[in-house]
Amino acid sequence: MSFLTIPYPVIDPILLEVGPLAIRWYSLAYIGGLMFAWYYMVKLASRDPNGATREDIDDFIVWATVGVIIGGRLGYVLFYNPDYYMENPLAALRLWDGGMSFHGGVVGVAAAGAIFTKRRSIPIGRFADIIACSAPIGLLLGRLANFINGELYGRVTDVQWAMVFPRGGPAARHPSQLYEAALEGLLLFVVLYALSQKETIRNRPGFLTGVFLLGYSAARAFVELFRQPDAHLGVLAAGLTMGQWLSIPMLLGGLYLVFRKHGNA
Repeated sequence: MSFLTIPYPVIDPILLEVGPLAIRWYSLAYIGGLMFAWYYMVKLASRDPNGATREDIDDFIVWATVGVIIGGRLGYVLFYNPDYYMENPLAALRLWDGGMSFHGGVVGVAAAGAIFTKRRSIPIGRFADIIACSAPIGLLLGRLANFINGELYGRVTDVQWAMVFPRGGPAARHPSQLYEAALEGLLLFVVLYALSQKETIRNRPGFLTGVFLLGYSAARAFVELFRQPDAHLGVLAAGLTMGQWLSIPMLLGGLYLVFRKHGNA
């Protein structure tokens, strides 16, 4: 280990344990992300009297939770370890063992949002923008939880801020979880917040959703250069990782939403 290496701050992944009940930082990140996102969505919705109501936001959080869990889990099963789950289908139900895909979670929430807005006759473009502006909150907390768990660490490096992760062997590695927290979470939230303050942007339904998709896909593709690829997948075709390949559809979708002609949807 280089003398310049920053010691990894070992934090117990379990915040509190009482008998068989264990409260984990990772679970709190999901709960906190949904709660803070709900609060922020309510604030954003209050600016548009013709859009979603407070009651709509309250109800949609339940839909979003289901969409995140089902979409995130199915995404992981299908994209990251399909062979294992084909042989062990019941293992897909063991959410406590970990394994969630953000890209799958996006699809799950998008599907839930499409059904929800159609049933409530809510303009889907404006509602999607509210969701997009709040999504980086969950990303920030989720990546910080990944760091606490010492998982999804980066590639071996000799940079001065490298860390030795308990699960990553003796070599110092990029703290890629913090890179993602900073780019996908904090920076993307600030960018979307600044844009959402402009009335001209708010009058272009779907534009903020496009910015979110572009920002996330660009940040994820960039950080994948420093993040250790999944051991059972490695680097795939064209030298890209699974995370980079899954970000391409998001990038294309973001480009479409940003540059299309915007109506009142």
